[in-house]
Amino acid sequence: MIRVKKIAHAIYELPDVDKQVEYYTEILGLTVTGKDKDAVYLASTVDHHSVVARKGAQAQCTRVGFQIGPEDDLNAFEKQVQGHGVKTQRKKDPEPTISDMLTFEDPKGTVMEVFKREAFAGQRFPSKGIVPFKLGHVAFHVTDVKHVTKFYCDVLGFRESDWMASFFSFLRCGPDHHTINLMETGSNRHFHTAFELRDWAHLQTACDYLSLNGYKLLWGPGRHGIGHNLFAYHRSPAGLITETFAELDRMNEELGYFEPRPWHRDNPQRPKVWAKDPSASNLWGIMPTDEMHK
Repeated sequence: MIRVKKIAHAIYELPDVDKQVEYYTEILGLTVTGKDKDAVYLASTVDHHSVVARKGAQAQCTRVGFQIGPEDDLNAFEKQVQGHGVKTQRKKDPEPTISDMLTFEDPKGTVMEVFKREAFAGQRFPSKGIVPFKLGHVAFHVTDVKHVTKFYCDVLGFRESDWMASFFSFLRCGPDHHTINLMETGSNRHFHTAFELRDWAHLQTACDYLSLNGYKLLWGPGRHGIGHNLFAYHRSPAGLITETFAELDRMNEELGYFEPRPWHRDNPQRPKVWAKDPSASNLWGIMPTDEMHK
């Protein structure tokens, strides 16, 4: 099976693109790497873009991009996807640094963009803003978590890292504990987008920077039980929730356990089903506010 190897970018439709781009550059610390009549492309570092902002009637995540390996065959991957009864499209030169792209919809209507990246832009890290070093994951509310989870595993080659009870799945496409989260809540919509920071000190300065610029935290700082990452959540001007995180578990794929950390309750920590318990959400004890679920 050909598996996607990395989450590459997320594409958002936004009523006020300029205001959200100002947030991405001035607050998050991303770099504008390109513009066309329909889109603004923003990067963290190596890739030409990690985020794409497009004009739309409402704020929503419409597409997520994934890379396959440099030795993988995109034609073979397309046949693999079609073998599951999924309708596909091919696009030539659809986005900067991407010459050939396969697109198809997941069961909740989000478009998957799968490609090989043949050229890297390699921006320098900016000196203004929070400055995450990569896009970490995108989380969604869904109406049928088992069905959508099965799609990501069967069609895209994701693996299940953990579950919270039977309603919240955490899926990985590389060594990071999760790059896609799916939570069954009765609707299909964006939940949050997460960007990885260096460490606890970086998260602390990020929280200070947010506060100084008028952004209040929705939840955190804390440490999730599932994935064990440090976290803090806030809401962007478009209304979309952003998570900043550090110290996420990483999987040793060959041996089937997560790299041991001093804060793990299990040793070794393996994929499992967590009870719907406060410690699964935050080992430090502070639960999410109602604002997190709007």
